[in-house]
Amino acid sequence: MDGIDRRDWRQAAFRGFLGRCPRCAAAPLFAGGLRVQPHCPACGQDWSHQRADDFPSYIVILVLGHVLVPLMVAANMAWDWPMGLQMVAWPVLAALLAVALIRPTKGAVIGAQWAMRMGGFGTA
Repeated sequence: MDGIDRRDWRQAAFRGFLGRCPRCAAAPLFAGGLRVQPHCPACGQDWSHQRADDFPSYIVILVLGHVLVPLMVAANMAWDWPMGLQMVAWPVLAALLAVALIRPTKGAVIGAQWAMRMGGFGTA
């Protein structure tokens, strides 16, 4: 890697997770909702060719499954909640957590892509 600047993927993913530019952390990564800025207003990094696609959704589903299922089992063992309450509470909780996690996860994926020079973030 002679002549190529080193990029710390952990730092870039963390900056993206916080919704900041993975390169400089001086400007927001997102323009609104899940839409990524075309370029960073602070450092000029081009974000238009990022390809996070469905990977953030897969990560969120994996995390929610590993968090909610043990939580549901523990709650059912500890309390005798009515089935109607559970049929409403667990899907609502899953939806709220998914909405809360999708944007930080997408930012982390974009940061990791940039740091590892994946999907058009190379030096070419």
